[in-house]
Amino acid sequence: MLFNGFQLTVMALISVVLLALAVFAFVDSALRREDAYRAASKQTKPFWLIVLGLTALVNVLQIPFFLLQIIGLIATIVYIVDVRPALKQVMGNGRPRGGGWGRRRGGSSSDGPYGPFNGR
Repeated sequence: MLFNGFQLTVMALISVVLLALAVFAFVDSALRREDAYRAASKQTKPFWLIVLGLTALVNVLQIPFFLLQIIGLIATIVYIVDVRPALKQVMGNGRPRGGGWGRRRGGSSSDGPYGPFNGR
């Protein structure tokens, strides 16, 4: 009996963590700009909103189909560890990098990210 209560508590805690991750990923993906997804060469914003929204819904409704929760967890992890950092890199300080926005003024065309490139 004591083990059953512990098991239910642990499963409830895991469910809350999975739901929190899915909601965090969904809200984060909703706040990102559409063009950042294309610039980062990731799936489109509507794709991630649908996948992460369905994941959050499956976790809220506690659908007993365990495979859906596993697929949703994998999608959430992919978003958090792969897509989100790529979007943050593209966005920089809230605006896209490249295309002249992030360039230094007065630098040489042979300057690299760590200083001048002399070809040696």
